[in-house]
Order: sequence, then C-alpha cells, then structure tokens
Amino acid sequence: MFNPPGPVSISRRFFLAGGALALTGIGIRATQANSIIGKAVEITGDVTRKQADRLEGLKAGASLMDHDFVATGKESFAELALGEDTSLLLGSETELLIDTFIAGQGGTIELGTGQMVFDRPEGLAKIDLTMRTAFGMIGVRGTKFFAGPSRGVFGVFVEHGLVEVTGGGVTRQVGRGQGVDIAAPGAAPSEVARWGEARIREAYASAGIR
Repeated sequence: MFNPPGPVSISRRFFLAGGALALTGIGIRATQANSIIGKAVEITGDVTRKQADRLEGLKAGASLMDHDFVATGKESFAELALGEDTSLLLGSETELLIDTFIAGQGGTIELGTGQMVFDRPEGLAKIDLTMRTAFGMIGVRGTKFFAGPSRGVFGVFVEHGLVEVTGGGVTRQVGRGQGVDIAAPGAAPSEVARWGEARIREAYASAGIR
C-alpha cells in the first residue's frame, strides 16, 4: 500500500514571503467581501475552516468564501468546488488560503503545507489563476495539475493544459504529461521532464485520488 509523502512544513511568515515572487500576466478584480464562491463537496476526516477569526469544522455542503483558510488533518482529505466547474482536492495535512476567486475568471490561492490537485475540465474558457507557494508561483490558465511534495522535492505535474512555474528568477512552461521539481524554497524549477506513471500515481494518491 502506498504511503503518501509527508508534507513540507512552511512557516506562515516564510509562506507569505514566498508569495512575493513575481509572475507577469496575472490579474484579477477583487470580489465583494463575504461573497459565496463555492462549497465543500466531500470531506474525509478532520478538516477545518478559518473565516476571519472564527475556526470551525468544515462539513460537506458548507459554503466557501473569499479569504477562507482550509486545513486538513492527518489522513484527512477535502474536495472543494469553486464556481461550477473548478475543483481543488486537498491531501492530508494541507493548508490552503482562498485569497480571491471569481467564477469563470480566476483569482489567487495560497498553498502552505501539503499537496493538492487543481482540476478544471478541458474545453472550458481559460481563466487566470495564480497559486502562491513558498517554493514559487504557478500561473494557471485552466487545466488539471498536481502541486506538492513528491519524492523529496516540491513537484508540479500537469495532466492537461499549461501552467507557468516561476521560482528563483526562472520561469518554466509545463504542458500535458510534464512536470518540474523545485529542490528548496528560492531555488529555480528544474528543466521540464515527463513524469512516469508510478510517480503520477503517487502524487495523486497523496491528494486523495486513488
């Protein structure tokens, strides 16, 4: 039985500092405060949501809003829907901040610890979404990809679509079936390479996809 890789611990201060890395071409209008942007679809185990200063358990069916901070516990998973066609699958011991999101347009999310799969079906209109991490920035145009710890590094793998991964002053374009590794916060992403089936399965399993 596969044991998913452990999460990479990132302090909040360092996490936010990592989010300051530059990524060109990403822009989004601010949403109205307290607007409902999605919902929790499926919850397994211990999952919490912090909204302003209120911390509570997150249950399936609960609404999501801008600035919600979602955290999964050990051996816990969450599937979140943003709008009607964008899904975020969070692995065990993962922290995610939904900074802003507008359905059909995009927004900004921050991945602290852990791993996740972003899933938006092919054929839909492209969106502009930025994922900030301590390891770098990921520019998304509507796609399906994994981001998180993978075989001792921070990995990004694209199943379909295209993302731009920026770190250490270097930007890589990653397309279908390809991935990059970032060895440490502040390091540049590796050259783009194809991932093997075993590594893809391991990555998806760590985000709760079997």
